[in-house]
Amino acid sequence: MSQAGPGSSAEPCTLVIFGGSGDLAKRKLVPAVYNLLLDGVLPPNYAILGLGRKPLSDEEFRASSRDGITKHSRQKLADEKWKDFERRLFYLSGSIEEPQIYHDIKTRCEKIEAELKLPGNRIFYLAIPPTSFAPACEGLKQAGLIQATGNKTPFSRVIVEKPIGHDLASAREINSTVGRVFHESQIFRIDHYLGKETVQNLLVIRFANSIFEPIWNHKYIDHVQITVSEAEGVGTRATYYEEAGALRDMVQNHILQLMCLVAMEPPYSLDPDVVRNARIDVLRCLQPIAGKDIEKFVVRAQYSNGKIHGTEVPGYRHEAGVRPDSTVETYVALKLFVENWRWAGVPFYLRTGKAMTKRASEIAVQFKDIPQILFNINPAAPQAPNVLTLRIQPEEGLSLRIMSKQPGSRTQTHPVEMHFKYGDVFGAPSPEAYERLLLDVMAGDASLFMRRDAVEASWAWVTGILDGWNAHGTKWLPEYPAGSAGPVEADRLIQNDGRAWRVL
Repeated sequence: MSQAGPGSSAEPCTLVIFGGSGDLAKRKLVPAVYNLLLDGVLPPNYAILGLGRKPLSDEEFRASSRDGITKHSRQKLADEKWKDFERRLFYLSGSIEEPQIYHDIKTRCEKIEAELKLPGNRIFYLAIPPTSFAPACEGLKQAGLIQATGNKTPFSRVIVEKPIGHDLASAREINSTVGRVFHESQIFRIDHYLGKETVQNLLVIRFANSIFEPIWNHKYIDHVQITVSEAEGVGTRATYYEEAGALRDMVQNHILQLMCLVAMEPPYSLDPDVVRNARIDVLRCLQPIAGKDIEKFVVRAQYSNGKIHGTEVPGYRHEAGVRPDSTVETYVALKLFVENWRWAGVPFYLRTGKAMTKRASEIAVQFKDIPQILFNINPAAPQAPNVLTLRIQPEEGLSLRIMSKQPGSRTQTHPVEMHFKYGDVFGAPSPEAYERLLLDVMAGDASLFMRRDAVEASWAWVTGILDGWNAHGTKWLPEYPAGSAGPVEADRLIQNDGRAWRVL
């Protein structure tokens, strides 16, 4: 894929950020646009209008943005670039519940666009709670801020942040709410994991290297492990986490989308809908997990008190904002199958948890053992398998484990790792996920965004597990000490198949 999608380029536009005074805008969104400027890929003309309840002047918003860039930007603040950047930053205060604010947005956008000679292309970023999506979308429509899709220019696009619902019914309601105002082609549901460089590289690894695609199937792959491990506890997100839990927070969107990229069939082109069709086909092939199968294929747990990097961490039920009798999972592990020809019988093991040993995200594809002849004769000491590992964070890259002869007069084998690190090869840190994704929205490339049917398909599968948990109920969940690798129940889930979790 090219940097801004196949055959496309970012167009001049005004980015209107709902929640413009919030943490996401300061730490991620404004720094992302600034980095695009430094990289020379931002369109030559643009503007950012922050919208928030907090009363700020343009100058105060610019000062806050400068502080955010100084602290969180991938690249250092460059004074000569900043001077041009800051004059394109604007702010408007008001409540999105009030109809008048949308007329104010329109007036302000038109004034900014006239001053900067912008064509009227607008992107609305909804960095607000899902309960506010309806008034925001309806307000934009009533104020005449949305251009019909039939008009090629100027365009209107909306970016929707997760969570998109907490179950299938609520996801459908949100999709319908946004869909009443915006056409599906105008809606960009963002999942920042899909913007990470290693995740994008997965398609290239699979389909641009002839050594992998012929063996990317049940004949040669033993199993796949996908891990998203977080070292932090819930911290200040306890209120949100009490409503979500690990399955909703990480599996329904991030991890299932990673799995789709691993398991999808080769798309016939890089057209956004062709790629997204290939991804959703994986979701449609997922073996349902419901009823008694939930205990067999799913493990959930909570972290108890422990130490992370030498610091005492309270157990989840003792965190501020958490109910003392909470049964919300902070860890979940699953075993699932993709029921199609390519993946018949190949288990996918997924796990994610908070307050774990370390922060790490990776996809590990383990190939089948070689026959027990020649170098793999001793069943008591089997040869280590070949494993292709794609590291998503904190250090992006990949490694391939192969067997090699150990130096010496005897023929002894030893596993060795072949490593590739983005920073070492390309000499610069990888762009942040939001940089790539915002650039794609400016270009109208939806390849890395979730379509409505994909969101609802993933929720349909996850809701089967949630309904099973609710039906059977439980007073206490298994626990794992903060700073550990997870609960023993998760170890048993994979050990029962004669396999083991990778050590991160």
